[in-house]
Amino acid sequence: MSNKIVDDMVWYIPFKRLRNAVRNYLNMKIEKEQEFINILYKIYDISIENNNIVKNIQSSTSANEFFNDSVKDIYKTQLLQMIENKYNDSKRLEKFGFKVYSQNDEDGIINEIFNRIGTTNKFFVEFGVQNGLESNCHYLLFQGWEGVWIEGDKNYFDMIQKNFKIPIENDKLTVLNKFIDIDNINDILCSTKANKIKDIDLLSIDIDGNDYHVFKAINVINPRVVVIEYNAKFPPPVKWVMPYNPTHVWDFSDNQGSSLESLTYLANEKGYQLVGTNATGLNAFFVRNDLCFDKFPKDASASNLYNNKKNSILYQRSGHPSMYFLPNSKDQ
Repeated sequence: MSNKIVDDMVWYIPFKRLRNAVRNYLNMKIEKEQEFINILYKIYDISIENNNIVKNIQSSTSANEFFNDSVKDIYKTQLLQMIENKYNDSKRLEKFGFKVYSQNDEDGIINEIFNRIGTTNKFFVEFGVQNGLESNCHYLLFQGWEGVWIEGDKNYFDMIQKNFKIPIENDKLTVLNKFIDIDNINDILCSTKANKIKDIDLLSIDIDGNDYHVFKAINVINPRVVVIEYNAKFPPPVKWVMPYNPTHVWDFSDNQGSSLESLTYLANEKGYQLVGTNATGLNAFFVRNDLCFDKFPKDASASNLYNNKKNSILYQRSGHPSMYFLPNSKDQ
């Protein structure tokens, strides 16, 4: 393989020292053109988002075989810098993400949203919580919020009754075993305290299927913030919504939810602005228009705020796993 081919492949690496290190190492180690191409494809993936090139390093056997630790460390450091540049808008939410009890970094993003807009009643409604331990509102409950969980699976419902005995007995948490559809969601909400409050602080929807349709159907409460899962497989400007199926149970395929573009369009119709997505490309965060002002990115389009699951390599889990709701001695 000629040096020119190597030069052509590494020219876009923006840092001279890194570029030369990669060039020299490849020239030394790689002899066959096809080997070189395969290795490069495994080392990093180039995706175009909003006309910005974002390079995501991937761990692979080939990378470990052909790149020594120093080269990989240099590359990862520069990768993080490049991604940080993409998010240099100080109003973006990704950098505030952290996990306490959420599935990924949702705890930190929710926390930052309420840092900006404040809270009014510290009341949440969340459905699709499974056993509740890894959910968007467990951390809020831990901090003294109250709310409602709706879970369709009886086994998970029983686990919640056991693991969250303390907040249930203290009337901080109401748990309903209901399978949600567009015909019963408003009646279910009307049976809870949320119906009296109306402008609850947070609504979180994660039912792995009819999320879009249920969100569209809700009309008895007016949440200040909505968190809802989107299908990151379909990047903007793709519009896609799973056809409504009242008995749908996720089969772990891509037939679930909706694209961020479609979800954002619906939210705009309902009076909400997209303010961000989490770095792992799972949840979208919406704030009611009357609360946004200039607190969030000016470009609130799906194309600007979209993240996909490739970025999950940057996410680090922390802490020990949760087994039950932790009592706090200060409350005893």
